[in-house]
Amino acid sequence: MQFKHPEILYALFLLLIPIFIHLFQLRRFQKVDFTNVAFLKKVIIQTRKSSQLKKWLTLLMRLFALACIIFAFAQPFTASKTALNTKKETVVYIDNSFSMQAKGTKGPMLQRVLQDLYDKTSSTEKLSWFTNNAEKKNVSAQDFKNEVLSITYTQEQLSPSQVLLKANQLFSKEKDATKRLIYLSDFQQQEAFPKIPNDLLVETVQLKPIKVSNIAIDSVSIVSKKASTTQLKVNFSKSGEVNTEIPISLFNNKKLVAKTAVNFSENTSGTITFDIDNTEEFIGKLSLNEPNLPYDNSLFFSINKPEKMKVLAINEADGRFLQRLFEKEEFQFTQQTFKTLNYNQIPEQNFIVLNELKEIPASLITALKSFSDEGGSVFIIPAQEIDLSSYNSLLVIMGLGSLSEPTIQEKKITKINFSHPLFKGVFEQEVTNFQYPKVNSFYSVQRNATPAISFEDNQPFLLQKNKSFLLTAALNTGNSNFVNSPLVVPTIYNMALQSLALPQLYYTIGAQNTIAIPIKLGPDEILTIKDSTSQFIPLQQTKANYVSLTTMDSPNLSGNYQITKGNEFLENISFNYNRNESKLHYLNSEDWEDAQVYKSIDDLFESIAEANTINSFWKWFVIFALLFLLIEMLILKFHK
Repeated sequence: MQFKHPEILYALFLLLIPIFIHLFQLRRFQKVDFTNVAFLKKVIIQTRKSSQLKKWLTLLMRLFALACIIFAFAQPFTASKTALNTKKETVVYIDNSFSMQAKGTKGPMLQRVLQDLYDKTSSTEKLSWFTNNAEKKNVSAQDFKNEVLSITYTQEQLSPSQVLLKANQLFSKEKDATKRLIYLSDFQQQEAFPKIPNDLLVETVQLKPIKVSNIAIDSVSIVSKKASTTQLKVNFSKSGEVNTEIPISLFNNKKLVAKTAVNFSENTSGTITFDIDNTEEFIGKLSLNEPNLPYDNSLFFSINKPEKMKVLAINEADGRFLQRLFEKEEFQFTQQTFKTLNYNQIPEQNFIVLNELKEIPASLITALKSFSDEGGSVFIIPAQEIDLSSYNSLLVIMGLGSLSEPTIQEKKITKINFSHPLFKGVFEQEVTNFQYPKVNSFYSVQRNATPAISFEDNQPFLLQKNKSFLLTAALNTGNSNFVNSPLVVPTIYNMALQSLALPQLYYTIGAQNTIAIPIKLGPDEILTIKDSTSQFIPLQQTKANYVSLTTMDSPNLSGNYQITKGNEFLENISFNYNRNESKLHYLNSEDWEDAQVYKSIDDLFESIAEANTINSFWKWFVIFALLFLLIEMLILKFHK
């Protein structure tokens, strides 16, 4: 027991005064003579004993009453060290990551946490609180209640060590303060629990979903791209027990274009494919219906209307076969002779064909190297007579190997590498009995590249390294009939298609994304990313022929957006949340050493209230004082 005013206890010494008075008070008894002296003496003795007992009882009651009054004014109480410490600091961490969308016993776990905090918070002390993407320091309980119900989900997620670090920043630097961190989370597994500092009290409530299962759309990618169709591959995964077929829907600009189902009864992952028209833009959304964790039920992507591929043929031989191939709507075809070549046009191209140049000067090698480094594609067709030194200088730079002196010998082109990307989807089955084209002379090559087509003796006819292609024989009609073969169209056509990088279908919110927009801006012009309800201005740098946009934490919501310059539409772009929280694996908060674990927020607040309770007893001492005075009155009245 402790006292609020212990100095008043010195008044207890005043109790000695009535004791001394009682002990030294002498009262004389007046003698009265009676005839029967023996009888009178007996009565006097009895009266003296009764009076003495009454006085002692009265004194004792008065002493008890006075002592109780003194104790009441001293205000005795009992309390824990936490309750007695006037320097108490509380920081609340609320995990609002997407995994908290999972259903608990009373609905989505985050919503239940927020409602419980709103109902239970009633302290008059200030507190600090933070989530994965917001924080407030030293706010009143009422301000906290006003804001807590507006907390929304985020894809950001803090690990336990990051939570401790963030909480430490919100606590003061006072060493004698009692610091309490209230940790409300599902503890989705990220890392092992860190050590808790000695001066910190961590109290945890682990929220647990009723059903630990989830199906997520993980990613979508382009598998192949043909003249009129693009094939998409969609990857899915599951956590926990899911034994039903889940329907998957594909939308284009909010219009349903395809629907299928995925069975997860046996596999933990799956893939499906969709074929879509690639002649127009595609503003896509993949959607499934899985109620436990909604955030990864949708995935947005966009494919912009394809631009015309820019093809440049640099000729020293007949280029009419190239003209027949590329004078189509999807190509912007340009031919130049080697002598009249405009080097300034090279960086603007997607695909460049060197059509039987006899020599490749150093200036062209430098230009082609720069073009290749920037992602351009080069197709090299050697002439029958070439300057090997200049050719090999270019081939080494491109990683294609080196050519040796030509061999004059007829050879048939008989072997196709059907697994090569150039021929993916071209043939329904492997063909072995087609009319073989031939060459009359060819170059041997020491190669570092992959052969796509070979001669009958397995020597390469067509090689590829990255986006560079090399033929080992001239294609003029005097040396080969390959240009008249059905094989020439898919081969060279697909080379050109591969010269364009496959579009990035979507970007991830929270990652650093760099987007190149081919446009030139004026001094005061900027690009904006927007949807139907919001817009933001990304970080942007103006380059010579394009603008580089950088995004990271914006936008806040996944979806399909537009890139605009003022009111002018430029292209579509899509953003999605990362899928880190789709895997429902959890730590056990009971394994966290030195942390106090509670089953529910109710239990936590009851424990906090109990720890902060001060039990005051002064009222009881007032009651006892009155009781002793009452007993004294009864003694005086009824005791004879």
